[in-house]
Amino acid sequence: MSFEKLNLIEPISRALKAEGYTKPTPIQEQAIPFLLQRHDLLGTAQTGTGKTAAFAIPILQLLHQDELYVKGPQGIKALILTPTRELAIQIGDSFKAYGRNLKLTHTVIFGGVAQHSQTQALRAGVDILIATPGRLLDLMNQRFVKLEQLKMLVLDEADRMLDMGFIHDVKKIIAKVPAKRQTIFFSATMPNEITSLANSILTNPKRVEVAPVSSTAATIQQFVYFVSKNDKRKLLRHLLDDKAIRSVLVFTRTKHGADRVVKDLAKTGVRAEAIHGNKSQNQRQRALGNFKSGQTRVMVATDIAARGIDIDELSHVINFELPNVPETYVHRIGRTGRAGASGVSISFCDGEEEKEYLQDIQQLIGKNIPAVTDHPFALTVSNDRPEMKNPRVPSEQRKPKQNRFKKKKPQGTAQQPNAQHSQGQQKKPVQHNQGQQKKPAQHNTKSHAPKKSHAPKDNQGISWGSERWENNY
Repeated sequence: MSFEKLNLIEPISRALKAEGYTKPTPIQEQAIPFLLQRHDLLGTAQTGTGKTAAFAIPILQLLHQDELYVKGPQGIKALILTPTRELAIQIGDSFKAYGRNLKLTHTVIFGGVAQHSQTQALRAGVDILIATPGRLLDLMNQRFVKLEQLKMLVLDEADRMLDMGFIHDVKKIIAKVPAKRQTIFFSATMPNEITSLANSILTNPKRVEVAPVSSTAATIQQFVYFVSKNDKRKLLRHLLDDKAIRSVLVFTRTKHGADRVVKDLAKTGVRAEAIHGNKSQNQRQRALGNFKSGQTRVMVATDIAARGIDIDELSHVINFELPNVPETYVHRIGRTGRAGASGVSISFCDGEEEKEYLQDIQQLIGKNIPAVTDHPFALTVSNDRPEMKNPRVPSEQRKPKQNRFKKKKPQGTAQQPNAQHSQGQQKKPVQHNQGQQKKPAQHNTKSHAPKKSHAPKDNQGISWGSERWENNY
């Protein structure tokens, strides 16, 4: 099917041709007709499937055709809620491209920057507002945003808004919009809370499901490298020696981990930039612009910051650390192999904790990811699930010994020292038993010294180990 068969108005068709769009993606083909008929829509689709155009094109066409066209601060007709700044900006760019031949106006608002330019745009009047929940709620409370005239509400990537803790802000915003409206709801996954939210805001919705989160594009080649944690950065530098890796997006679990990878690559002459929540919006936009233009070969990102990154020619994605949520893996590698292009996904797995993550990922996508063993830092990992050493086991093994000592106490003196005291504390009362009975109490006071060197040693060791782990990640 071509876009010409979707009954689009001429100004939009002309804009799509200028963008090089000739054939709609499956989500566009299914969703656009329902939305043009003003149905509510519940869509299950991951990033990279073309869902932005699936809701942007109908919104532009319906608003253009709407006779009740109102300009001014109270004239916001469509609201698109999205979880991240990058995705909001990307959606704004899409509305600009598809609506270039229309007189409709739009603006994008998000946190992390001064609000002055955003409030100026709102005062001038906009028809379509793209926003992140936190900044929108803030501006609503300041009375810069009024939604009484709203006709269309879009919740994009609702599951990610839940993960990021925005769900309560979203509910507050929904309570302020008119009950009579057209609602479009997109989510890659449908956990119980998201399902409940969808049921509460949609009215007899049409359902569209394309490319469920458990699927990965056939054009993406997937590989796993088993490597110890200490050798991961060495392996990354080794892989980047291959000039065939033109552009690569590297995923880490934490912001500090992303910064460390960037610094390590800089020492070897590889230009890399990090994008995460601690970066200002200007820094993030500059880093993304450098990466898209090819000035930066490697961009290192956390999952939240990477949501919304849309790069046409991304050759490789590297999971420096495997995610503990298998659906996140699908989102990550979906950054490459977009729009039918080929791509390569490489995952580093330490063979211990991360092997469990790998097993969950393979179960979700329904296939085994081939392992590459021909590299300098290969780690031999059996196919069986490795035994994990529990640091608490040694102290648990010592508990029966303490219980045996407790059983011997009634056989000696009638004195009963504190149950937490050690074996040495029982010998001292025996040596002084012929004298006064108050002396053992004196030794009980001193007996706290062995107590400090007993079980708490293990607890302290566990605590230190946890701190080292947190510092490393």
